[in-house]
Order: sequence, then C-alpha cells, then structure tokens
Amino acid sequence: MRIQLCGQLVIDRDHERLDRRLPGRQGRLLCAYLVLNRHRAVPRAELIDAMWPTALPANSDSGLAALLSKTRSAIGADALAGRSSVRFTLPNAWVDLEAAREAVHRAESSVALRDWRRAWAPAQIALFAAERGLLAGEDGDEQFDWLDAARSQLAEIRLRALEAYGQACLGAGATELAAAVRAGRSLAAAAPFREAGFRLLMAGLRAQGNTAEALQVYEQLRRSLREELGVEPSPATQALYAALLGATPGTEA
Repeated sequence: MRIQLCGQLVIDRDHERLDRRLPGRQGRLLCAYLVLNRHRAVPRAELIDAMWPTALPANSDSGLAALLSKTRSAIGADALAGRSSVRFTLPNAWVDLEAAREAVHRAESSVALRDWRRAWAPAQIALFAAERGLLAGEDGDEQFDWLDAARSQLAEIRLRALEAYGQACLGAGATELAAAVRAGRSLAAAAPFREAGFRLLMAGLRAQGNTAEALQVYEQLRRSLREELGVEPSPATQALYAALLGATPGTEA
C-alpha cells in the first residue's frame, strides 16, 4: 500500500485507488489522522476530538463508529484494528511524509560529510513532497489543530530540504551555482529570520562572482534582525560577511 498525504490524499493498494471509496471529507481526515499516528493505538475519544474539533454532535460516538465502519470497508478490514482504541495496522505501507522525513535526514547527513552528490537526490525527494503541502483542500470551515501541527512539521522539512539542496548545489559548484542561489532566495523568503538561507544566498552569489549583491543581502538581513528582533547576525554570518569584505579567509555557508 502506498499512501500520499502530501498534496491530496491518495491511498493506492495494488494499483487501485482506495481513497475514492472513503466516506467523503471526514473519511479522508480520519484515515489521514490514523496514518499520521500509525505507530500507536488512538483512543476513540481522541478520534472524536480530532474529527469534530469545534462542536461535538450529539451522537458523536455512533457517528465515529459509522465512520470507522465505512473506512474499514473502503481500505480493508486488515488496515484498521481495535475498538476502544484504533490503530492503522499495515506496517509495510509506504507513506510519502515519512519518506520525506527520512530523505531530508539522509541529505543533511551527506551534507555534513561534504558528499554533495549523495545529498542532492534525497534533498530533492524531500523538497518535492514538502512543496505539495499536506492534505490540500481538506480544511473546510473548521480549524484542525492536529492538521496545523502536521503542516508545520512538513513546512520545517521543506526548509531543511531547501538548505540541504542548496548546500549540495553550492558544494558541487559550476553549473549548480544558480540552483544554490535560487534555493538561498527561497529559504530566505520563507524564513526571513533563519540566517542559514541568507548565508547560502551570500555564498552562492560570491561563488558566482557577485560580491556586491552578496553584501547587500547581508545588509538586508542585518537591518531586519535589528529592527524586528533587536539582535545582530550570528557569528557564522558575520564571519561570512568578513570573508566577503576580504578581511578573513573565505568561509562556507
């Protein structure tokens, strides 16, 4: 079974789209919640709170029972186990969010070893999944705290993947420098107080011979940090700035 949580929910078992059988939006949300928590048994009370976060219906317990029954019929009785607590029980299922989390870890490990070629592919895998977002179009009028939390985790994976990808491109150099600069710009725009993106952008511009713009990037960051947070750039960022000025030997982002 292959499960896609990034983008729209897709559940594929032996090339058959089981998600199309789910009982509407609530069925998709229930299935997604159980997949996100598939390494533990989820109490029924927790499932009720997850499905009806703002106003519980009078018959929430029977409503959950019906929802679970229809979900079992859609994806297979062997996929969900338990009554008082429910658990997704297909340990060999492939889940794209878990694959993205594992891929970004591999990418970062390769970057730490300066193995740029080995870092590039897993960073791309994580980035491709993360940029689709989580459960696109399933918000409706309610706010689901668990969905917001999962989306925040995916957004963090995207930032980490961008940084790893940019570092891999910077390390590879030559024709990959433009991609490093693009990754730096994207990371700086997505996380304006995350200095790693600015360092990546500065280092990429320097490697392209565009020191003047790299210095402008530093000034932009310095003003933003001072005006918004009342702090100065970190020692690592200041060291790169000094390298740009020629005051110290070159320093990597």
